[in-house]
Amino acid sequence: MKLSGIGSTPLSGVGTARWYRPSDLTLPEQPDPSDVDSDAEQARFEDAQATARQQIEQARQQAAERVGEDEAAVFEAHLQFLDDPQLVDDIESAIGEGTPAEHAVDDRFGEAIAQFEGMDGRMAERADDLRDIRDRLLRSLLAVETVDLSALPAGTILLAERLTPSDTAELDPDSVAGIATVTGGRTSHAAIIARSLAIPAVVGAGEELTEIEEGADVLVDGEAGTVVVDPDEDERAAAGGVDAPVVEETVSTADGVEIEVAANIGGEAELDPAVARGADGIGLFRSEFLFLDREAPPDEAEQYDAITTALAAFPDNRVVVRTLDIGGDKAVPYLDLPEETNPFLGQRGIRLSLGAHSDLFETQLRALLRAAASEHGDDLAVMFPMATQIEEVAAAIERVESVAADLDGEGVDYAMPELGVMIETPAAAFLADSLAERLDFLSIGTNDLTQYVMAVDRENDAVADYHDPLHPAVLRAIDRTVSAADGNDAWVGMCGEMAGDPDLTALLVGLGLDELSMSAVTVPAVKQQVQQTATNAARDLAADALACETRAEVLDVLDEI
Repeated sequence: MKLSGIGSTPLSGVGTARWYRPSDLTLPEQPDPSDVDSDAEQARFEDAQATARQQIEQARQQAAERVGEDEAAVFEAHLQFLDDPQLVDDIESAIGEGTPAEHAVDDRFGEAIAQFEGMDGRMAERADDLRDIRDRLLRSLLAVETVDLSALPAGTILLAERLTPSDTAELDPDSVAGIATVTGGRTSHAAIIARSLAIPAVVGAGEELTEIEEGADVLVDGEAGTVVVDPDEDERAAAGGVDAPVVEETVSTADGVEIEVAANIGGEAELDPAVARGADGIGLFRSEFLFLDREAPPDEAEQYDAITTALAAFPDNRVVVRTLDIGGDKAVPYLDLPEETNPFLGQRGIRLSLGAHSDLFETQLRALLRAAASEHGDDLAVMFPMATQIEEVAAAIERVESVAADLDGEGVDYAMPELGVMIETPAAAFLADSLAERLDFLSIGTNDLTQYVMAVDRENDAVADYHDPLHPAVLRAIDRTVSAADGNDAWVGMCGEMAGDPDLTALLVGLGLDELSMSAVTVPAVKQQVQQTATNAARDLAADALACETRAEVLDVLDEI
């Protein structure tokens, strides 16, 4: 049997099928409203809310440690849903009218889930987030134990109707050889977490998946999007991901152009997996992970230790640290940041570092300059996020020089790292030539660049279809950035999700990127694509894509590869 679905993680795995069947959440028969103690039921609901809130906060912390802050952000959304005034008010109103708490929760969340499922694209996939919260509440109200997914036998191919983000975050990638689900989409939060854990995954395989028996030998090919029962040797050999071996050294194109393929890192736990996947250093070290989930900011010593640990993991490889990037979708409660109507257009990134929180910036710079003088510090690079003005960059460089002078006066060893800036706004793309004259490198953050070029909140599912880096306007912003750096002694990298898509590697090589940085799971596949790419052909491909006027035309060009 061979089933087709949606490949979520571009890896393959073979193992023994084991079905995940969530705890039975069948509700008891609903009593007559006159027999219900509404006050007692309200108290039960509030207790269930408190329990769910504690569990979600624990899940967020666990996910942040295992897969990084960006992926763990889904649980922040879960907390918002849990306290959503409309949902809570409706549940409490039903309880007040004599509905038991579990029935009120099931009814109201059921309506919301149905509404999301009736929508298109990513909005439909958010229904699983609501299920996750509903089931937490019901397990608490019904006193039902959860199924432990953290202790599955080695070599498990986990089959399920669906997996919630919480389910997926529990999985041990050393034990789970693959995941296949009946429903789901590539951009669901569960699928994103599976990719971060480097677990081969196929979602949306359909009802035929339920015909696979417990204990069957199953191949999950997350590259091709297929699930094969009793695969033969040819099928195993042809599986995507199997033929993308780890290459420890830096790779070059078929005609000898070297391309650095690095990893994005959001926590110390991600260092070893990145090394194991053959990453050429770190293209994005998200330093904000040091500032989150705590009651006070990290001191200079803690930041120095974290940076030198990263440098030691990649000796003789470049490590690019992004200075503190908070604001927007990253809140830090102890900093008491003001609420903003549109935080993505407000105080974030370098704006905060040069403004209200310059003390944090100087502490971080001290740690960075000291780390640059450490054993492996020769390869340290530092980049500033969210720059939109030359004055900001000049002020940041001046602050670096001031910190260096302070360290020198104190007799503390330090060195000057490479300095760069994130290109994630149209302003930065238009100023790329001036930036390249002043800095050692530019790093294109395609997630935010797409957001700002297309005027679309990347956290707003209603406009998710607009958030596409293959839109001609975004491609031209990338091309403008690379072209502006040409002739200046500055290299150009990319650290957005676009960089980790092997199907786009030839296009990015053709656009002239020197470095690509991504989730570690896709490093081997991208390295393989680099080696198979001829530079001249890639440049022709990029030229054709840049001449397109619509995304559909760009896709047609890419389909011709």
